[in-house]
Amino acid sequence: MTRPFAVISARGARRWQQGHPWIFASDLITRPDDGAAPAGAVDVRDPQGRALGTALWSPTSEIALRFVERRAGVVLDAAWWRARIGAAVARRAGILDTETTACRLVHGEGDGLPCLVVDRFDRWLVVQLLSAGVEAHRPEIVEALRAIEGIEGILARNDASVRAREGLVRGVEPLWGTVPETIEVREHGVRYLAAPHTGQKTGAFLDQREARRLVAGVARGRALDLFSYHGSFALHLAARADLVIAVDSSAPALERAAENAALNGRVNIRMVVADVFDFVREAEGRGDRFETIVLDPPAFAKNRASIAGALRGYKDLNLRCMRLLAPGGQLYTASCSYHVRKPEFLGMLEEAAKDAGRRLILRAITGQPADHPEVLTIPETGYLKGALVEAGD
Repeated sequence: MTRPFAVISARGARRWQQGHPWIFASDLITRPDDGAAPAGAVDVRDPQGRALGTALWSPTSEIALRFVERRAGVVLDAAWWRARIGAAVARRAGILDTETTACRLVHGEGDGLPCLVVDRFDRWLVVQLLSAGVEAHRPEIVEALRAIEGIEGILARNDASVRAREGLVRGVEPLWGTVPETIEVREHGVRYLAAPHTGQKTGAFLDQREARRLVAGVARGRALDLFSYHGSFALHLAARADLVIAVDSSAPALERAAENAALNGRVNIRMVVADVFDFVREAEGRGDRFETIVLDPPAFAKNRASIAGALRGYKDLNLRCMRLLAPGGQLYTASCSYHVRKPEFLGMLEEAAKDAGRRLILRAITGQPADHPEVLTIPETGYLKGALVEAGD
């Protein structure tokens, strides 16, 4: 029996040939079975009828096809998923246990598994199935994940808004075994509690692990952690700083941060519930100074239309943080907005430094850790960028 196939435009075929797996609905010449095929694996052909490969089909999505193989007719059975997921896990060898007990095992397109995210927290996995095409293979994916050594439970964090655009139900549900409400994570000598059922992302911000180690190495004096959330940066800062002020607008988030501080015996972290924009403006007005500052805000740019406003927000915060730095002090600043690319981010920092009237020395530029691979031909796999700057005056 012939498997359903799609025919795509020359533009779509060229995109795939150049290394990007997404085919938009506007590039469909023929939908699989004239659109009647259910979500899942389909073959793809170019306008001349030549086979281009195997893709995951999402009938209602703007991104209609996501390629997974350059060969047509590949059966995405349990063995295929075990092999592809196993290869992703093997690439993380040396991260778990030696550096941390939590890391990302599958980073979607970065691991050739579009719309599949798998994070490991000790003995448990938290999974996101973010497209109809990948959701259709849930049984095979769960079977492959169960085969990972030492796993005791799998939780689906399928509450991401993108699932609605795929025509999928949103929610949080166990897929296998049980996953605790909180899981203790060890990271470069620090312990913290991840919240897989209710926390941001899949329960913790794993993508800033190496940045936290970086700032721990330069921390001193009075330190400021802005948008602290559960205090992950603050915990690392507190190992060397005299005092850490952790600021967040969420009281429940800082309550968890206080739990994490107690877990590590840190008594030099002070939690402040406040709007970060108001806090830095008032601190500048008082003439406060800090030897170490971490500025790790949420994504300000949700789409292309919001880039200009996001850059204004980033600049305002960075400008004020630069003015708050003591002479010789260091600021680690980051953006997780995909739509704000690295050149725009660095340009914003340059403009902020000019307006701050400070001599800021660039000490490091950071990106994503090894378990969040960024593929050069798939810019969407890279979203996190950061910089460490030092006040040279």
